[in-house]
Amino acid sequence: MNPKNFFAELKRRNVYKVAVAYGIVGWLVMQIAATVVPALHLSDAITSAVVLLVILGFPIALIFAWAFELTPEGIKRTEFADELPKKSARNRAWIYVVVIAGTISVGLFFLGRYTSSRQSAELPEKSIAVLPLVNDSGDASQDYFSDGLTEELINGLGQIRQLRVIGRNSSFQFKGKAEDSRTIGQVLGVANLLEGSVRKVADRVRIAVQLVRATDGSQLWSQSYDRELKDILAVQEEIATEISETLRLKLTGAERQQLAKRPTENLKAFQYYLQGRTDRQRNTREAVLAAIGYYERALEEDRNYALAYAGLADAYQFLGTLGYIAPNEGRRKTEEAARKAFALDENLAEAHVAFGLVCVMFAPYNFSLGDRELRRATELSPSLAVAHFYLAISLMRQGRLDESLEELLKARELDPLSSAIARQVAMPYYLKRDYARALDLLRQANELGPAFTTTWEIGIYIQNKLFDETLAELEKAKRERKDDSLLIYDAGMVYASQGKRAEALQMIKELEEMSGVSLSQAQWIAKIYATLNEKELALTWMERGLAAGAIGTFYKDEPVWDPIRSHARFAALAEKMFTPIKTPGDPR
Repeated sequence: MNPKNFFAELKRRNVYKVAVAYGIVGWLVMQIAATVVPALHLSDAITSAVVLLVILGFPIALIFAWAFELTPEGIKRTEFADELPKKSARNRAWIYVVVIAGTISVGLFFLGRYTSSRQSAELPEKSIAVLPLVNDSGDASQDYFSDGLTEELINGLGQIRQLRVIGRNSSFQFKGKAEDSRTIGQVLGVANLLEGSVRKVADRVRIAVQLVRATDGSQLWSQSYDRELKDILAVQEEIATEISETLRLKLTGAERQQLAKRPTENLKAFQYYLQGRTDRQRNTREAVLAAIGYYERALEEDRNYALAYAGLADAYQFLGTLGYIAPNEGRRKTEEAARKAFALDENLAEAHVAFGLVCVMFAPYNFSLGDRELRRATELSPSLAVAHFYLAISLMRQGRLDESLEELLKARELDPLSSAIARQVAMPYYLKRDYARALDLLRQANELGPAFTTTWEIGIYIQNKLFDETLAELEKAKRERKDDSLLIYDAGMVYASQGKRAEALQMIKELEEMSGVSLSQAQWIAKIYATLNEKELALTWMERGLAAGAIGTFYKDEPVWDPIRSHARFAALAEKMFTPIKTPGDPR
C-alpha cells in the first residue's frame, strides 16, 4: 500500500482521533488511580495494574478503530459503513469528550501533585518510626530479644530533641504486617522509617538495618553489624549516631553523652530487662506480674541497673492503682523503686516518670511535685509519650481538663496507635458530661486494644444507656480475664444503674472478699453504692479506703459521685486526697 494512502486511510477511519482520545482518557484513568489509591490506603499493586491495562488496551483500541466505525445505525465494520449514506455534518461529540476528559485529567494531575506536596509538607522531615526488627534466628522464643532491641532504639532516638520518634505501642502495630512504607508513614505521621532484622545464634548477633523515606520507600542509609553478644549494647549508639548524621541533626553534647551511656554492662541483666518490657506491654495482671519477675532477675545480675528499677516502679503502679495488689503496697513499692532509679541516674527520663507516678497516681496526691517530675521527663526525652500521658492524668484529676487534653493529644501524636492513650482521650469529654463524644472516642480506642481496662470507662457506657450491650461484652471479657476484679466492678455498676439491686450487691460481696484487710477494692465498692444511691455506705467505704491508703485512681469530677457530691463528708474526703503529705519528698 502506498504510504500516503495508508496515512490517509488512518485519518479516514478516525484512527488518529481514537488514539488521541484514548491517550487522554487513559491518562485520566491513571491519574484517578494515582490519586484515589493512596488516599484509601490501598495497595500500590492496584495502581500498577491500572497502568498496565491502559497500556495493553492502546493497540486494541487502534485495531478496533481501523476495523469498525460508529454510525447512526450503530457500530459497523468499516467496509459496510462506507456504503451507508454520509451525513452533511459529522458528529463531533468525540471532540467534546476529549476536551472534557483532558480538562479533568489536567485538573487531577495538578490536584495530585498539590495533594502529594501537602502530604509531604505535613509530615515533619525530622520524624521517624522504628519498626519492629524481624527475628531471623528461626527461634520464636527469641522474639523478646529483637523486640527489646527495637524498644532500645526507640528510647535512644527519643532523647534527640530535634527528632520526633513514634512510641513503641504504635510501631509494634505493624509487627509481622506487610504494609507499604507510604501507608505506615501516613498512619504514624512520620517522614522516615527504620526497619531491619536481628539474627542471634549462640554468642553472635547480626543486625541489619536501613533507613527509608516513607513517601516512596527509597533507601537513605543502611548498615549491617556483626558483633559478639557482649558488644550488642554499643550498637544502639552507633545506629542513632548514623541516623542523626543522615537526617542532618545537630546533637548537643548532652545528647551525645546520653546516647553513649550504657544502661548496664551485664548482658544477662539486659536480656532479663528486655523480657520484662515485653511482658509489661501486654497490660494484663498476669503479664505485669511476670514482668516484675524479670526485672527482679535483672537486678540480681546488676544492682545498679536504673532502667530495671524504673520498670519495677511502673509495674507496681499499674497493679496498685487498679487494685490488683493493695494500693498502699503498690505506692510503697513504686516509691522505693523510683528512688533507687533516681539515685542511680538523675538524668534518666524514666526515673522522673517513675517518681511522678508516686505523686499523681496514689491519694493523697502531690500534684505540684508530680507535674514537675513529669515535665522534666519530657525535657530529657521529648518523644517519651508516657510522660505526657501521665501528666495529662494529673491535670485531669486537678480539674484542668483543657490542659489535660492538650497533653493527651501530644502523647497521641507521639504514639498514635496506643490503646491506653486513645482511651484516655475520651476522659475529659466524659468529665465535661459530653457522653456521646466520649463514647465515640472510646469505641475508636477499642479498635486498638481491649475494652474495660480502665476504672472509669464503664461510666461512659452507663451514661449512654448501653446496659445489655455492655453486659454481653463483659461476659466475653471475663472468659479471657478470669477473676478480674475490674470486670466484677464493671458488672456491678451496670446492675446498679439498671436498678438490679440484688445483682449489684452480689458483685459488692465478691469485691469485699477480694478486698480483704487491705481494702484494695474500697473505691469500686463505694462507686457501686453511690450508683445505688446508698450515700452513707458509699461515703463510709471511701473514708475507710483513704484511711487504709487504698485509693488510687480518683477523679473528683467523675459523674458517679454526683449523688454524694454536695455532702460535707465528700468535700472533706476530696480535700484530704488533694492535700500533699510530707512524703514522698523531692528525690533530689
